[in-house]
Amino acid sequence: MEAKTGAIIKLRAKCLERGASGIKEVARFFQIMDDDESKSLDLEEFLKGLQDAGVSLERGEAEEIFNLCDKNQSGTLDFTEFLEALRPPMSKARKEVIRQAFQKLDRTGDGLVTVEDLRGVYSSRSHPKFKSGEWTEDQVFRSFLDSFDSPNDKDGKVTAEEFLNYYSGVSASIDSDEYFVGMVKGAWKL
Repeated sequence: MEAKTGAIIKLRAKCLERGASGIKEVARFFQIMDDDESKSLDLEEFLKGLQDAGVSLERGEAEEIFNLCDKNQSGTLDFTEFLEALRPPMSKARKEVIRQAFQKLDRTGDGLVTVEDLRGVYSSRSHPKFKSGEWTEDQVFRSFLDSFDSPNDKDGKVTAEEFLNYYSGVSASIDSDEYFVGMVKGAWKL
């Protein structure tokens, strides 16, 4: 869903003020906002969570965002609804290079990137904690996966949607499609 309201744009901008990981940072607050641990937010949890995250919006703007995100009109937001609305729009070229990078990582082709997929694709040997003996190779891999994993569901399995969500924050801080595509291609040796 591509949100077009001023309130969503304002919330997105406030998140991106915190840098490329700002959207992910606010998403991390989703779990904190979920006071009753239902994996969804009612309006009051959402309003309180925005305030706790330091995102100041007028109540009407926050309600507008909540209602826009609540696609099924259940009176609650789940994490996916929230993140889809918050994620900045991306060009086809950006989405395609992100898809290619994900496919390269997903060596088993099961739609999930796991520790097993990373073996032979991602080198843990140069990681400082591996070099010092503090972490095993699997711990390095898991830490790497956690950077892409949903903040409220760190299960060691990264879906294509989680990978896209990670890169949407990076994408928002880069104006040029050409530069973004080149950066992703370089990072993943595509």
